[in-house]
Amino acid sequence: MGAAIYIHIPFCKQACFYCDFHFSTSLKKKVDLIQCLVKELELRKNTLKNLTIETIYFGGGTPSLLTVEDIQLLIDTVYKNYHVVENPEITLEANPDDLSDAVILQLAKSPINRLSIGIQSFFEDDLKSMNRAHNAEEAKHCLEEATKYFDNITIDLIYGIPNMSLEKWNDNLDIAFGFGINHISSYALTVEPKTALDTFINKGIYPPIDESLALQHFNHLVEKTEENGFVHYEISNFGKPNYFSKHNTSYWQGKPYLGIGPSAHSFYNSTRSWHVSNNSKYIQAIQNNELPNTVEILSKNDRFNEYVMTGLRTIWGVSLNRIENEFGTEFLQHLKKYSNKFLKEELLIILNEKEQITHNKKDSIFEVSVKGDILKTTQKGKFLVDGIASELFMI
Repeated sequence: MGAAIYIHIPFCKQACFYCDFHFSTSLKKKVDLIQCLVKELELRKNTLKNLTIETIYFGGGTPSLLTVEDIQLLIDTVYKNYHVVENPEITLEANPDDLSDAVILQLAKSPINRLSIGIQSFFEDDLKSMNRAHNAEEAKHCLEEATKYFDNITIDLIYGIPNMSLEKWNDNLDIAFGFGINHISSYALTVEPKTALDTFINKGIYPPIDESLALQHFNHLVEKTEENGFVHYEISNFGKPNYFSKHNTSYWQGKPYLGIGPSAHSFYNSTRSWHVSNNSKYIQAIQNNELPNTVEILSKNDRFNEYVMTGLRTIWGVSLNRIENEFGTEFLQHLKKYSNKFLKEELLIILNEKEQITHNKKDSIFEVSVKGDILKTTQKGKFLVDGIASELFMI
């Protein structure tokens, strides 16, 4: 079985108003932290001892704040301590303001073979309202340069921004398509507790989120990406054939992954763990040869709920055969019972194996890896998938 490594880089130039990920805007501890990331990779080399690393992902935070030498050191450490496939997918999350022409050229010569660029919007007013560190010109220029050297690029775009017209959202998509981008990750603007955006909305400084606007944008996104040859393979992810994110797909398909760095999560053999979301505490623990993590053993209910949630979010759906074989008849009956109302409302659908194969042949890119009936969301159900899944959970 393959596995993935995620490396969390907890630094940003400034805080985006909507973000609730763990990061620091101070780079004072950067040298110590990189040394500890190296050390943690060494300390945990036996965790995935019998598995092959298929993907390495630098997330954050803003990994593009690292030097190419920092990135190379971490990749070299992975190769020294883990068994890595011949051509792994190695992704670097990056912000446009960090991707100067010189940096793009350096990265192109490094083992990084996939860029995930946080564009969010191609319009100045949107970027300012989110407190992004880059401007619209930098967003476009970095793609002009990056596409010269990287074939595998994904960009992030945010929809559902209050007062954003459908025309403006369409322009964002058209600009992205114009650069020949092969993958788009797109998310509705959401209000997380204790973020600056939450405070601004509560104080009336920023307009509240409009769910109907977000749905309108989402439906347009699905339609436009399909017209331009993208496959909607996960609720927030759209890729052209052969450009799906291998790393994120491994999460959705329940493969093991190792999370390195403060706040990073790991999963293996029904065990989940996560590190402390504090740079100083993380550094202190690793320097003392300790892992600053909390460990949780997932119950059968937990594993069932996770599979239902991730399965319904993807084109692969939820295999009813797998539910019965892995979890038992009781879980299958539960799923059928609580799915019934969503089937009647045409928010969910059950495809049999023959229909699934026909669908795959039509697109010429999917492989059927499961036998029997598959529970999936319909187009109408996609935007509501998280709420639907939660009602199917085994409590």
